[in-house]
Amino acid sequence: MVSVDIVVPCYNYARFLRHAVESAMHQDDVEVRVLIIDDCSTDLTPDVGRELTHEFAGVTFRRHAENKGHVATFNEGIAELTGDYFLLLSADDYLLPGSLGRAVRLMEAHKEISFVFGRAFFSANERPLQPWVPLTRGIVHDGDTVLSGRRFVELSSALNIVPTPTAVVRTSVQLAAGGYRPELPHTGDMEMWLRLAAYGSVGYIDADQAVYRLHGTNMSIAYEGIDDLEARRKALNIFFADGAKKMDPSGALQRECLHRFSGEAFRQARMALNRGEANTARQFRDYGLAVSPTARLSLGWVRLLAKQAMRRQSLTAIR
Repeated sequence: MVSVDIVVPCYNYARFLRHAVESAMHQDDVEVRVLIIDDCSTDLTPDVGRELTHEFAGVTFRRHAENKGHVATFNEGIAELTGDYFLLLSADDYLLPGSLGRAVRLMEAHKEISFVFGRAFFSANERPLQPWVPLTRGIVHDGDTVLSGRRFVELSSALNIVPTPTAVVRTSVQLAAGGYRPELPHTGDMEMWLRLAAYGSVGYIDADQAVYRLHGTNMSIAYEGIDDLEARRKALNIFFADGAKKMDPSGALQRECLHRFSGEAFRQARMALNRGEANTARQFRDYGLAVSPTARLSLGWVRLLAKQAMRRQSLTAIR
């Protein structure tokens, strides 16, 4: 049977840990091994982790004597992979039934695939689950899809379109690509998906694969606005300085992605105008113009100009 190694990094997520591990161990059609790495939690994580090792033969628990941070913890798990496939599952997320079987079937049928990802749900504060659909109809057809690595990079550009708990990676590719970069504490996953895409095709599972929890202790909460965009651009720049050379040594792909990146900045500017935040909109506008020499040729720029004109007309009418 095909084997999947799941690394579950955990820091003070004892209240979520059991659900995450049980969702992995109850998957069908694959042999699952789970390694829980407790990064020196101060809650009941050690108790829950040890309980799970007694309940499931495929679960291993390890505790750090001191906090090493999430990137070092991720890379520690990657260094010990022995299965056919690999999934990094945060202790506060969980898998949906059949997700690993669906992922593995697509990858077994297409040996050129580096990794797969799929649809997910957001879970926030006891509210109903909200769907996260990374790729919509028109971009992909009905059913599972295999994208070229270049096409995946084009679709990603300024966005992280991969729900991390849905991303199943071919272990041989992960080991070849290496671990997460310490200099990207916020967007290391985005850079990783781009880097893996340089090694082969990317599969998209047209099914709900996992649930991503949103809560006050998510690390991504600390990044917003220009800081968030700049962190994403740093991930792009690191990828283009290294991994993209395998895919497009001409530099055309980088220029295209930065052009799209400027469009994302202009979209954020329009949203700020909708909120009445003129200074914030100006910051996003200037950032977008600085990112790409072709920014003024983008549809996003035209839309922003139209939005600014409408706002000026509205202010004039009010006066």
